[in-house]
Order: sequence, then C-alpha cells, then structure tokens
Amino acid sequence: MANYDYDLGIIGGGAAGLTVASGAAQLGAKTLLVEKEAALGGDCLHYGCVPSKTLLKTAHVYHLMKNGPKFGLPAITPPAVDFRQVSARINSVINAIQEHDSVARFCKLGARVEFGNPIFTDEHAIALGGKNISARAWIIATGSSPEIPAIEGLTATPYLTNRDLFSLDALPASMIILGAGPIAVELAQAFCRLGTKVTVIQRSGQILSKEDRDMAEIVQQALEEEGVTFLLNTTVVRVGDLGREREVVVKNAAGETMTLKAEAILIALGRAPNMAGLGLEKIDIPFDHKGLKVNSYLRTSHRHIYGAGDVIGGYQFTHVAGYEGGVVLRNAVFHLPQKADYSLVPWCTYAHPALASIGLNEKRAQNAGIDYTVWREEFTDNDRGLAEGESVGRIKLLLDHRGNPLGVQILGPQAGELLGEWVAVMNCGVGLAKIASAIHPYPTLGEINKRVAGAVFAKKIFSAPVRKGLKFFFGLRGSGCAERE
Repeated sequence: MANYDYDLGIIGGGAAGLTVASGAAQLGAKTLLVEKEAALGGDCLHYGCVPSKTLLKTAHVYHLMKNGPKFGLPAITPPAVDFRQVSARINSVINAIQEHDSVARFCKLGARVEFGNPIFTDEHAIALGGKNISARAWIIATGSSPEIPAIEGLTATPYLTNRDLFSLDALPASMIILGAGPIAVELAQAFCRLGTKVTVIQRSGQILSKEDRDMAEIVQQALEEEGVTFLLNTTVVRVGDLGREREVVVKNAAGETMTLKAEAILIALGRAPNMAGLGLEKIDIPFDHKGLKVNSYLRTSHRHIYGAGDVIGGYQFTHVAGYEGGVVLRNAVFHLPQKADYSLVPWCTYAHPALASIGLNEKRAQNAGIDYTVWREEFTDNDRGLAEGESVGRIKLLLDHRGNPLGVQILGPQAGELLGEWVAVMNCGVGLAKIASAIHPYPTLGEINKRVAGAVFAKKIFSAPVRKGLKFFFGLRGSGCAERE
C-alpha cells in the first residue's frame, strides 16, 4: 500500500467539506482540509444564507415598526436606516457562527486545516504553498460563485453580487435586480422594506420559475403591494455607468425597449461552480460549466476522488451540500456504498410569505407524467394566522392514486418551519391518518398540516354511504336542524 501523507484530503471549507472533515477526523482518519478563503464556513456563512437571513429579519422588524396600525398600535415613522449598523449586526451573527467553524475546533477534532490555492499534480497529490501533499482519497467541495452574464457594458459598469451586498456603507436609494430566483426575491423584499426602490427584471413570465405558478404569483403580489416592481418577460439589452447612477436598457416581449436608472445593480442570475485553477485537466476529471461530473455515489472518474456541494451542480442548497458530505463520508471512509437520493429534498424561499417545498409540486408532477390529486387549505382558515395578521398563503398536498403523499408546498408564515413535519412524514413513510389523528396544540400555525390531512379523510368518513350504513346499523336519525319551508 502506498504511503500517503493523509488518509483523506478535502478541498473546500464550506458545508460539504466541513461535514466530511468533522466526521472523518472523529472516526480516526488522518484528515487534511484546504480552504482558499481566509476563514472556514464557505459562501453560505460569509456571503449567503446567514447574512441574507439576518438581513431579512432586520428588514422584517423595520417593516413591523412602520405597520403598527395593522396591530392596533399607533402609527410611527421610524428614522431612516443606517446600513452600517445593519452590516454590523450581520457581521456579529457571522462571527458568532464562525466560532463553530474555527480552525481550533477542527484541529481539536483531529483535522489539519491549511489555507491556500491547491493544484492537483497527480490523482493523489496537490501542490500547496510550495509543498506537495498526498492523500489516499480526495473530496472536491469548492462550492460556487455568482454567475455573471455576458451583457453589453457590464464589464465597465459597477455592479453588486451577494459577495458585496452585506457590507455596503450606505443603503442604496434605488436598485435594479437581474433575476427573480429565491435569492433575488428575498433580497428584493429586504431592501424594499428598508427603503430602497427596487425593480426586478426577469427573463421568463414567472418569478421563482421552479415553483407552481399559483404559489409564485401570491409571493409576487405580496412584494408588489410592498412596493417592489417586477418586469417579466424582459431581457437586458445593455447596461452603462452614469457616475452616481447605473443605466439598464431592457426589451420586453413585444420588442419595446425601456431605459431604467438606479443607484445599484444586483446580479442574481444563479451560481457557477468553482473549478478554475484546480488542475482537473491534468488528472482527467470530466467537468463542464454546470459542474464536476460525478456518479450516483458522488465519485468522479477516479474511484478515490469525490465531489460534493455546489461544485457538482444539482441542488445548490447548504443542507444538500451537508447531506452530500455525509454520502461521501460513508463511501470514502466506511466503504459502505451509498447512492445520493434527491427525491425528498426540501427547500424554502424565505420571503414574506415564505414558500417551502418537499417532493413533487404540480409542475414537476406534470413534467414527469404522474397522475395526482391536490388538496388545499388556506391560511385564512387558520386561527393563529388570523391572530398574528398572517392570513396570506396556503398549503398544497399532492397525493398519488393510492392516497400517498407525492409532495407538499407551504406558502405562508413560518413555511420552512411548518415543512419540518412533512420532512419527517415523507422520509419515514408515515400515513396521513397519523397526522390527521395526532393532537396539535391550539392555536398554532402547524394546525394547517393536520387540517389538510384531515380533509383527505373527511370526504370518505362523512360520505353518504357511511351515513347510510350508520343509520342502518345504529338507528341514527339524520339532521337535527329542520330545513325551513
């Protein structure tokens, strides 16, 4: 057996890489973790999930301050936002979480951490900081970066991405956002609530294009009522720098052009995998613009080199990256073959109302040619939602021909938290009858889960044949409320 420096080498200190490093080191594997940035944690901690959700909470509190009369409180006009203070709060949250992702913690677990730009010199070794380091197995988990489109004038025009957005010195008076995916929608609402005039430009005819149209349109309507402008079926022709403002020329579906101006442009058009400079060509690992090519076991063309997280494309969520890290850990350390299973990946767009999903929605079921039925319940019928002024939204439950759940979408307050019950139900194969008969505390938003499950059985239980049978066997006499003549 070859004498390698490490049992396991990991390139990338984000969610996937940290999952593998923590598990492998604690299992006794001699582990090396290499990160190119100055700190561990990846894009999610420093430029993505953590700062964006912190910003969303700040914006929500400011929004509530301006909407006191909705809750029977006096109307007030709070002072303008000082974005430096907002940024300071974001940094404080990042720093608190950073302690969990510190070098000292991983060293204590048994993993060595090195910083720098690794380059593969052969299929078992990398060059790093003038040294050649070898490992029996490698995991590539280098993440992704904002995808920058080829738009005329963009290279000469200042623009923002998620890497710049959370450390601004001042709140932009106006902002044009290119894209209408989850990141774009969340940030559009946050900055609008803080006082920025926001315009969102979307190439297709729907925001959140992977979601069902009826759900996405409710989110759009809610944001429009707060002041966000959406231009759908619109493409960007060119952009320009006007000094204190940016110019964006767009064309709509009718071929008409329009010139927009704003203080800032935010690019939110998806993510591109980080693969440049790794020397993958030298070791014959296939990849393209979508990501590293791996099989269902997350192996590359070399059996001892794996990929996980955003760099392999697919579902670009932090929780999926962590899951993939677990799959790699099982395959690379335990040597117990496990395929990655994405059939029940949950996700959530944390706008207000939030939109969470697991399994199939109508769009995906139709594309797959799967027959289904839909059961809906509205938050207007949820007592806790009404008490909290949260009546916008619904739950959609898709069932197959046997009455088993195919998927659930929840649009409304705390949708991501409410989805947790369905994550357990669908992963554990729990029948709907268990939810319908379970005792949920009152009043809670979670009762909407029980209500939609109960509705499925109500149609059967309270049917005419059941009433007829009960009347025959037990002598039940029917309605106690006589109809008026």
